[in-house]
Amino acid sequence: MTLTYTDLGWSDFFQSQQDADGDLTPYRISAVHRDKLTGLSPDGQIQLLPDRLTGEFAVGDWVLANAADQVCERLERQTELSRRAAGTDARVQLIAANVDVLFITTSCNADFNLARLERYLALAHQSGCYPVVVLTKADVGEDAADYRARAESLAPALSVLTLNAKDSEDLKQLLDWVKPGQTAALVGSSGVGKTTLTNGLTGSADAVRDIREDDAKGRHTTTARYLRRMVHGGWLIDTPGMRALRIKDADEGVEEVFSDITETAQSCRFSDCAHNGEPGCAVIAAVKNGSLEQERVARWQKLQRDEERNSETLLQSRRRDKGFGKMVKSMKRDHKGRKGY
Repeated sequence: MTLTYTDLGWSDFFQSQQDADGDLTPYRISAVHRDKLTGLSPDGQIQLLPDRLTGEFAVGDWVLANAADQVCERLERQTELSRRAAGTDARVQLIAANVDVLFITTSCNADFNLARLERYLALAHQSGCYPVVVLTKADVGEDAADYRARAESLAPALSVLTLNAKDSEDLKQLLDWVKPGQTAALVGSSGVGKTTLTNGLTGSADAVRDIREDDAKGRHTTTARYLRRMVHGGWLIDTPGMRALRIKDADEGVEEVFSDITETAQSCRFSDCAHNGEPGCAVIAAVKNGSLEQERVARWQKLQRDEERNSETLLQSRRRDKGFGKMVKSMKRDHKGRKGY
């Protein structure tokens, strides 16, 4: 079947960025490798040579390449999903680009975690994607309706789906959210059924692995990101499992997810209220009268602290780690000679 640029997700937004002479060919990035890129066009799939480090490209990007298959330009993104790299690394790790719908996937078992869902929702709002929470294993969970109600409590109009990832009728719920030419991304922990969903939505047959029954943790099946065509003409990006999501520069996304708390906080007596016992704190008052949940306020405060820390630059991170190292060495010198040192 021959695809058009519209089928691939090309729009006026990208057309306006194309070179005036038209001597460069647009490609949609379907995979990012160590030293090359895989691009899609109506003529098929091709290997492209990047004009910079491949880590600066994301699956879903649009690029312009010359006749020698060399990338000359990466077009501006409509949406960008990114996180701070794992560990102490302050660099940004790209997840996907030009995504219309973000399927935030968890399951009706021990993997379900409200705090993690809130982080993914903040990521979606910050990037401009439309979030849909997908609860898998609804056929084996003890009470799928309860899990759904808990997820829906995170936002008044939040879209939440419960399904069996192996049921073709259930999968139609997801297909309805992605029009032909649009792109969706699957995010969530390992073991929640993302590979099974991908197989059903794209007609592929990737291997799946069992989860550990004691804690519902899965083993990584997807180890890289690929852009795949869905059975009805949309596009899907499956991502490796992410149990820890370190969002950065997502203050607007956090505010959107916790709009009920941030609106209440505007009534605090002090504009810099930390909501930890200050007089005239509207948030604490709301917790006491039951209009806000203490656990949700605590998650909001933790996410704010984490977002602030994760948004620091690489230089700031190195300075902080260096300062901590100096403090440890100083303490060791001060205690030198004492018992145990």
